[in-house]
Amino acid sequence: MPDAGFGDTGSYMSDRSALVPSSKFDMEAAERAVAAGWPAVESVFPELLEWLQDYNWPVARVLAPFVADIGTPVVPFLRPILDGGDAIWTYWILTAVLSQAPMPVVAELRKQLERLAADTSVTLSAEGVPEAARAVLARSEI
Repeated sequence: MPDAGFGDTGSYMSDRSALVPSSKFDMEAAERAVAAGWPAVESVFPELLEWLQDYNWPVARVLAPFVADIGTPVVPFLRPILDGGDAIWTYWILTAVLSQAPMPVVAELRKQLERLAADTSVTLSAEGVPEAARAVLARSEI
C-alpha cells in the first residue's frame, strides 16, 4: 500500500484512512495523524482513541502524548470512555493521557475522575482504575 501523501499534509488530511493506523504496528499512520494535528484529525479521533485501548501497542506510544497535548477539545471524546465499562481502556486513558494532559482537561473531567476514584467495584479495582484516577486528581491539586 502506498504511503498516501506522507510528508504532504494537504494530501493525507483529505484521506481519513491515511491518518488511522491499520494495525498496532502502523507507526507511519500514527505519525501522520500527529503531524496532521488538531483539528485535522477530529473526524477520525474516535478511531485514533481506539488505539489507546492498550498502551503496550506501539502506536499507542505515539498517539497518547499527542492526545494529551491537544487540550480541552478532547474532553467530549474522553468522557464516554471514562463513563464506559472498559476498565483497561479507562486505565490507559488515565495513565497515558490524563496524567499528562493540561489541567483544564482534568478540571472538565473532574466529575468522572471523582466517580472512578471512589469506585470499589472488583472490575475497576483489579485494573487499578481507582488508584489511577486518584493520581490524576492529586496532580490537579498541586
